[in-house]
Amino acid sequence: MPVEEFVAGWISGALGLVLGHPLDTVKVRLQTQTTYRGIIDCVVKTYRQESLLGFFKGMSFPIASIAMVNSVLFGVYSHTLLALTATSHQERRAQPPSFTHVFIAGCTGGFMQVYCLAPFDLIKVRLQNQTEPRARPPGSPPPRYRGPVHCAVSIFQEEGPRGLFRGAWALTLRDTPTLGIYFVTYEWLCRQSTQDGQNPSSATVLVAGGSAGIASWAVATPLDVIKSRLQMAGRKPGAYRGVLDCVVSSARQEGLGVFFRGLTINSARAFPVNAVTFLSYEYLLRSWG
Repeated sequence: MPVEEFVAGWISGALGLVLGHPLDTVKVRLQTQTTYRGIIDCVVKTYRQESLLGFFKGMSFPIASIAMVNSVLFGVYSHTLLALTATSHQERRAQPPSFTHVFIAGCTGGFMQVYCLAPFDLIKVRLQNQTEPRARPPGSPPPRYRGPVHCAVSIFQEEGPRGLFRGAWALTLRDTPTLGIYFVTYEWLCRQSTQDGQNPSSATVLVAGGSAGIASWAVATPLDVIKSRLQMAGRKPGAYRGVLDCVVSSARQEGLGVFFRGLTINSARAFPVNAVTFLSYEYLLRSWG
């Protein structure tokens, strides 16, 4: 089985991660904390209390881990299409697969990546929610977690092995259908702007990739809110008993609008991140092909 799809996914995932992590930090805090009045308030308070470095909390671990997750997503997607249509990536422009096959392959990639993503995403969210400034006043308590490894060990000791997969069900429900939508949107937009048998231009890839990111996050945001809340709950008193309990409790306490918290920032982050991800992915595969 060729490995180019996985390597290209790894590299493109790392590029997208670095570009989008600051906005992802703002999104996570808006979804899990009630101390911010909106995006601007969160940005200003984070900068004042933690400097620019506050926006990059939790990024060192995902650089290695979530880039790998992205390689699983794109690799499984491509090889699922190969199994369904018997056409390689280079042949798909001449013999484009049906959108049904694209959707199935995207859902399969989304489902498979969850097994890799869940623990890494949990650690990222926990670290992003630490709001302590790097230069702490004398006598102030240290952050709960000293880094990604300490965070992972602490969760394992306090919540058990299953604690590292907290929120995995919500993550599965979020990623399985939305990544099918993600790839269908990308393919449809590329085909609309490209002649049969031709590779899409860089501009087309950028627009299609960014639009696919926005479309998928528009669908994914409600379950993303639930996922983040379950991840932060841990074993605290009054923690949610599961996905449905989190949905009901959040709606009762904060109204239906809570499920769209972070949608604006998700959309703003999704376009450049996914535009760069798809452009680097396509460029790498063409250069190796």
